[in-house]
Amino acid sequence: MKRFLLSLLSLVFVFSFTGCSNSNEKSTQSESARKTAEEAASSGTTADSGRQTNGRVLVAYFSWADNAVLDEDVDAVTSPSVIAPGNVQELAGWVQEETGGDLFSIRVKDPYPSDWDDCLERANEERGDDARPELEESVENLDDYDTVYLGYPNWWYGVPMALLSFLEENDLSGKQVYLFCSHGTGGLANSVEIITDALPDAEISDNIFDCYEEDASSSENDIKEWVSRTNQ
Repeated sequence: MKRFLLSLLSLVFVFSFTGCSNSNEKSTQSESARKTAEEAASSGTTADSGRQTNGRVLVAYFSWADNAVLDEDVDAVTSPSVIAPGNVQELAGWVQEETGGDLFSIRVKDPYPSDWDDCLERANEERGDDARPELEESVENLDDYDTVYLGYPNWWYGVPMALLSFLEENDLSGKQVYLFCSHGTGGLANSVEIITDALPDAEISDNIFDCYEEDASSSENDIKEWVSRTNQ
């Protein structure tokens, strides 16, 4: 009888020890999972995707519509992109909607003419002089941004010189940069090369969005799909 009781007590002890061991193991595993989730959240990754999420996003753009004083008799037919929202201005707004980033309009202190021919003439003079038009302001807290979407029009087969003013005054070194451009028949021309030369230490993506200026106002879906692809 004593042997039976001793055997029974031994079995009870073994099961109790095993149950405590499993419980402690599950508790340890649960705590480990919690710490892993917290570490993933703090590092910008998710357990499901394993991808690094983008940090804060800046959508910086130069638009003629933001840089011209309108004459009373401005012709909206021959100079549509000077009437707000301008081509690049509108594209930038859709990029901002898709990214949730901060918008920054690159604006010169001395506005351009609202007549297209006069604007082109001044732009050509600035290009010939390798000028850097003075800007109204720089980006605050630029170090807070990891990703920059940079929008511009093709002026004289390149970029507005004010864009180079912006790039020289705001250090984008180490940041991921995506370009979007509105243009005429010249396409991107030399604009990408010019920007690349101005940003030797930035990571400029080859995934560039561009559209003809007359198609800009109907490009909402296209540019939002492009933004979505840049985040994959």
